Amino acid sequence: MPVTRTKRPSQDLTKTEESAVTPSKVARTMSGYTPVARGAENTLEYRLFYQNADGQVISPFHDIPWQAGDKIYNMVVEVPRWTNAKMEIATKEKMNPIKQDVKKGNLRYVANVYPQKGYPWNYGCIPQTWENPKHVDANTKEGGDNDPVDVCEIGSRVPARGEVIQVKALGILAMIDEGETDWKVMCIDVKDELADKINNLEDLENLKPGYLADTRKWFRTYKVPDGKPENNFAFDGEYKDKAFADKIIEECYQQWKQLVNGEAESSLAIENATVEGSKGKINAADCTGAMNAAPATAEPVAITDMKASRWFYLEAKN
Repeated sequence: MPVTRTKRPSQDLTKTEESAVTPSKVARTMSGYTPVARGAENTLEYRLFYQNADGQVISPFHDIPWQAGDKIYNMVVEVPRWTNAKMEIATKEKMNPIKQDVKKGNLRYVANVYPQKGYPWNYGCIPQTWENPKHVDANTKEGGDNDPVDVCEIGSRVPARGEVIQVKALGILAMIDEGETDWKVMCIDVKDELADKINNLEDLENLKPGYLADTRKWFRTYKVPDGKPENNFAFDGEYKDKAFADKIIEECYQQWKQLVNGEAESSLAIENATVEGSKGKINAADCTGAMNAAPATAEPVAITDMKASRWFYLEAKN
């Protein structure tokens, strides 16, 4: 049965609300989605769940539409620019809240590889997309990384963690991460002050020279401080254009439909509130129960990991 999405009279997916984000840490987003924090920030228990405009708990992975218009995509902001906490949609947890990644029992932070501080763009993903690890890409000759498609938003504003913004693709980089295809879409918020002037990679290079080269270097080296080798890229590290990016996003949307319909072999959580015909659609009470089972909201805990604040120099002589 093909996947369709329940249309709600109160929502028009081709438009966005004009209300500004509140200054609180748990801000209502501009697209009718509200992040709801559980647990204490900077702890293993911290989660960021989502409610839609009707107050129903939803999955940011499965229930937020991938498109907000023709070649305009919704982006879930997982990591605001210049921050270090490696936040991501929890693809294996019911209702897929955002959480901080964990390595060997410790919260993960990306290193500050000089002269960068944290992530050099707003980082997140396009919902309703999936890079199937069993699908070997014809271009990269590698399977997917088992996650939604990653996006790097290069606009001027720094949104709050959890915001849902609308972006247009400019191009794409094919990173090969430990033998997996990990696409990185370069994009810009359609409401950015330069959105009408930046429509492709050439515009980006002209108006923000060096950003593309520095982005490739960041992805190549960000794991080096952890003692890992540099990452590699398909296409000899060259970016592919906007049309190629849009094609990859469409392909990953089709792979997601197979996932949420239960037609693909996967251990990911596919519970959702609104995707009609999907194997994982559950009732509102079960959706809310997943959020209510998480710890109560608490005050943030201070970050003590020095990795989040110290510089790492690639060329340092030991």
